Amino acid sequence: MRKTILLFPVLIFLSALHFVFSGPVFADDDPPGRVARLNYIQGSISFQPGGETDWVQANPNRPLTIGDSLWTDRNARGEMHIGSFAIRVGGETGITFLNLDDRTVQIQLAQGTMDVYVRRLDGGDAFEIDTPNLAFTLQRPGEYRVDVDPNGNATAVTVRSGEGEATGGGSDYHMDSGDRATFTGTDSLTYDGGQAGGFDDFDSWCHDRDDREEHSQSARYVSRDVIGYDDLDGNGEWRNVPDYGYAWFPTRVEAGWAPYRYGHWAWVAPWGWTWVEDEPWGFAPFHYGRWAEVDGAWGWVPGPMVVRPVYAPALVVFVGGPRFGMSMSFGGGGGGVAWFPLGPREVYVPPYRTSVRYVQNVNVTNTTVNVVNVTNVYNNVSVNKVTYMHQNNVQAVTAVSHDTFVNARPVAAANVRVNAQQMQGAEVQRSFAVAPVRQSVVGAGAVATVRPPAAVVNRQVVAKMAPPPPHASFNNAPVQARNFRPVGTPGQQSQQQGQQPQRPAQLQQQQGQQRGQQPQIQQQSGPAQVQQQPPVQQPKQQQTQQQSRPPVNQTFTPPPQNPAVKFAPPSKTNEDTYHPHQFEKPQSSTPPAGSAAPPPGKEPPKSQERGKDSKKPSDDKEKK
Repeated sequence: MRKTILLFPVLIFLSALHFVFSGPVFADDDPPGRVARLNYIQGSISFQPGGETDWVQANPNRPLTIGDSLWTDRNARGEMHIGSFAIRVGGETGITFLNLDDRTVQIQLAQGTMDVYVRRLDGGDAFEIDTPNLAFTLQRPGEYRVDVDPNGNATAVTVRSGEGEATGGGSDYHMDSGDRATFTGTDSLTYDGGQAGGFDDFDSWCHDRDDREEHSQSARYVSRDVIGYDDLDGNGEWRNVPDYGYAWFPTRVEAGWAPYRYGHWAWVAPWGWTWVEDEPWGFAPFHYGRWAEVDGAWGWVPGPMVVRPVYAPALVVFVGGPRFGMSMSFGGGGGGVAWFPLGPREVYVPPYRTSVRYVQNVNVTNTTVNVVNVTNVYNNVSVNKVTYMHQNNVQAVTAVSHDTFVNARPVAAANVRVNAQQMQGAEVQRSFAVAPVRQSVVGAGAVATVRPPAAVVNRQVVAKMAPPPPHASFNNAPVQARNFRPVGTPGQQSQQQGQQPQRPAQLQQQQGQQRGQQPQIQQQSGPAQVQQQPPVQQPKQQQTQQQSRPPVNQTFTPPPQNPAVKFAPPSKTNEDTYHPHQFEKPQSSTPPAGSAAPPPGKEPPKSQERGKDSKKPSDDKEKK
């Protein structure tokens, strides 16, 4: 009995070693399930990929992720979307995405104007805007505006609707709907509060853009978390197709058009090869759903109406092999690359490293498919036994030279037509391994004519949450990681122990790094280096008439420090509750129940209106 007891820990230890060194892929290693997109450009906007030093002209269909930066020229405006979040910026504004995953949005606003419209904020989600003298946390759905002056010495926060908290200078300032406050200084903030006031020209423009989304016809057929759904309006039509249900057909394409042909490939970490479509509506149909050919026309079939579908870099199947390469003639040397779009119900097998859980979710949120079928295809090493809908359709196959592919050149002009005999020798390339070059990351776009001033690039910011390390540059130049000391780590007083958590220290720009103009922040580490903020003042009762009210301080309660969750299942849905919304039941010629077309002369029902107050606890509860 004693020997058995002694051997049991040894067996546990050996099993743990096998588990660690067998190389499994965990969910925390998965790429994020969402990205940002700059969908509207007015004027000149410059873009800098994370980890790089070059600035190029922004492309509205290139996904934005951690480390990417944007700068708007004078009098320019831009609109971005992260799922159902709408983010709009004014002229001479510089932003950087410090963190962007399935639960966290963290944006650095070094200078300029930003308006954020939060349609929905799920439990556990965090949205933080970091400025040179404070970190503002959005706590409820609503509309928020943040302005940072050109010197970086003052931040004005306006809460049209919703609720938020500003943290800086050792204090917390709670803000409700209708509040506006200007915070001046860095180490010690001067607070000037009042009411939000009327709209200016920028506010009116944001309101008009929201109205456009609220009246989108495509919102009847897809989730509002499908980025780019409103661009489908006016560029195509929705039809009820047998076997597929409602599909969207583009109406402004030239003869011979096919999905994933009119655009270029870019290398976007951590996914890798990402398709960037040329058409202004070309985001949603190329990162969500599937494509089908119906009566000689291409139609996009969206996935189930889930709250948060999973983004994919390109829903295609790559083909190649020695027999295929020998039968093709590619100019420029280096062989060629060919692909075709996935059809409805077909399983997408990512060419990048993921967990099985990720593969299941990226499929069940984008097409009607059984989880068992997804797992079977994923585990099937011999993928050439899988028959794809468009594999033998030579009109659906696009092929280009290796040089065109890796150098982000336009595909349509370099497309090499294939015939049926050549496709017979093509093999599905599950492990698609084409090495990128620097042009794959930066893109083939024109060099930016405007870029942020050095003072904006090197400006310090305050952050409450610790963003992940920055991306390494393509040339593997050393990039010093951001060094953060999160709240509650050893050497600090832990909130779980009922003690006052440490205030965020000011973040210092890294010097001597290789990222060039990429904004980078660092929180000082070590108990001796952390700048201790003054203790928070006791909360005071809010004045009814507030023209210049004192800071509304309250006991600091930081948002939950979520782990680096790389994937979270879509809200209100899981694989057990997925049902074919279009395939297993006969479809009528009218939209689904609850999404019927409005009667003549009436508008579709609106969701929460911009400017209306969000639901908050009652005053009695707050007093308790």
